[in-house]
Amino acid sequence: MSDTNVVDGATRRLQSALKALEAALERRLEDDHSHNEVADQIHALGIDRSQLASDLDAAVARARRLETTNREAVQRLDAAIETIRAVLDAQDH
Repeated sequence: MSDTNVVDGATRRLQSALKALEAALERRLEDDHSHNEVADQIHALGIDRSQLASDLDAAVARARRLETTNREAVQRLDAAIETIRAVLDAQDH
């Protein structure tokens, strides 16, 4: 082989290696970008989860307050009904 053929062959191999390196770098950058997107999505889901947990806690507390208020209203209605019955019974006798 002549020196020109050797240099041409080495140049082709170098260009091929550079193309392979560029392709590998592009794949790596895409993987890193995908990884960052997934990390961002996980972070957003964590924020959503925290907000949902807070909303759930508030809803549970409100439901308990409503339950207590409802129970008190039922007791007052029962007492009022008993008072009305007592008054009506007293008028009948």
